[in-house]
Amino acid sequence: MSEISIVLMTAGNEEEAAKIGWIAVEERLAACANIVPRIRSIYRWKDEIHDDPEALVIFKTRTELFPALQARIRELHGYEVPEIIAFPLDRGLPEYLDWVVEQTGKTEQPKRRGRD
Repeated sequence: MSEISIVLMTAGNEEEAAKIGWIAVEERLAACANIVPRIRSIYRWKDEIHDDPEALVIFKTRTELFPALQARIRELHGYEVPEIIAFPLDRGLPEYLDWVVEQTGKTEQPKRRGRD
């Protein structure tokens, strides 16, 4: 099993995506949360076709943290059934992968930057 995973999550708007991303990084459940602010999602929900704007969050985390990250997202997310999917990372720049491992799972609080 790969040590690092990419986790994708959609949110109803950029603000919700940023809130969840910030908390996941702050709590060291993810090393990074990249937010793609506007995607278009076409999907079937409760027997109706929807065509809605959403925001996409791309998390980088240790694979072993996926259950905790998934549970935390479910606590924070506004959707009844949020999209939370993970892919094991096959390869990457070793220094970057080391950074992901170093940034996840520790308990000390990081310095706050870039947040209102």
